[in-house]
Amino acid sequence: MVAVTGAGTGVGRALVERLRTNTVPGAVGGIVAIDDHSDEVEGVTWEVTDICDPRLAPLLSGVDVLVHAADDRSLESTPAERRAYNVRAAQTVLTAAAAQRVSRVILLTSTMVYGAAPDNPVPLPEDSPLSAELGAGLVGDFAEVEDLARTARRAHPGLSVTVVRPAPLVVPGMDTLLTRHFAAPRLLTVKGREQAWQFCHVEDLASALEFVIVHEVDGKDGALAVGCDGALSQSDAEEIAGLRSFDVPANVALGATQRLHRVGITPASGSEMKFLVYPCVVDCATLREAGWRPEYDNETSLRALLDARTGKHALVGRNLGRKEVTITAASAAGAAVAAVGTTAAIRYLRKRRRG
Repeated sequence: MVAVTGAGTGVGRALVERLRTNTVPGAVGGIVAIDDHSDEVEGVTWEVTDICDPRLAPLLSGVDVLVHAADDRSLESTPAERRAYNVRAAQTVLTAAAAQRVSRVILLTSTMVYGAAPDNPVPLPEDSPLSAELGAGLVGDFAEVEDLARTARRAHPGLSVTVVRPAPLVVPGMDTLLTRHFAAPRLLTVKGREQAWQFCHVEDLASALEFVIVHEVDGKDGALAVGCDGALSQSDAEEIAGLRSFDVPANVALGATQRLHRVGITPASGSEMKFLVYPCVVDCATLREAGWRPEYDNETSLRALLDARTGKHALVGRNLGRKEVTITAASAAGAAVAAVGTTAAIRYLRKRRRG
């Protein structure tokens, strides 16, 4: 029997739908969908609960595999609130699974844990050391969840814990730094550096999770990556998106972004912006060698991301109002000013925030 947290939306819902239609006879004995609300889905047992509540444990009776997809990746949550939820939810899931003698837990993090750097090879080997800069951003949440997975393996020898690291996710309706990057008037790039893009469509992630469950795939040290094969060049991404880029020095792109983040103007920190200007492409060797293949390539995934845009404009991860778009669009004729907005734009945003 397989249980899925966060089963009502996003990755969790996509996985539940795949498990319902699994064509391998007897591979999944039953499906328990866990979320804070229920849906009428044939062949699925729904359990409504707060995933951070220790009373989750009794709901896992008889479960063999638990997939934890109820994480918070939203830019709308404050970093402190998001961190508290993501860590507490993972702790609760692991403790409840151990208490109920669940055989295996699958946690989701991200390829962001490898870190983005100008000298990263494309692709990075899947067993590369983790080198992301930690902090209050989402990558720090993922690092803490991976720490919890390592601790759980030591504390509960009977519990198998697998960490699945998807490349930047393409999920219709999900508001992320990636979607906001491609909603900007122009695409920020760093002078002298070539970006390479790798994506993971939500349907491919659901397919990979199903494959991991059914075929009992595990990676080296209990972790594996999921994403499209290869990488998309910056020039190809610009052509597909119909956007032009603007080159700025690294200290302007990252330093100014960090200052904007520090005063609360943008949700993106300088360390998080690195993933938009430096490569973090991972060779998903474990799944490939096991026989899994993605259905979406990077171009198709990017087009899906573009199709899901809300029509809002954004800059360095911050959604812009109409007046702000006018300011930044006018500034984009310059070079460095277009990266983070002109001084006038920054002053305007500060004034708007105070008001």
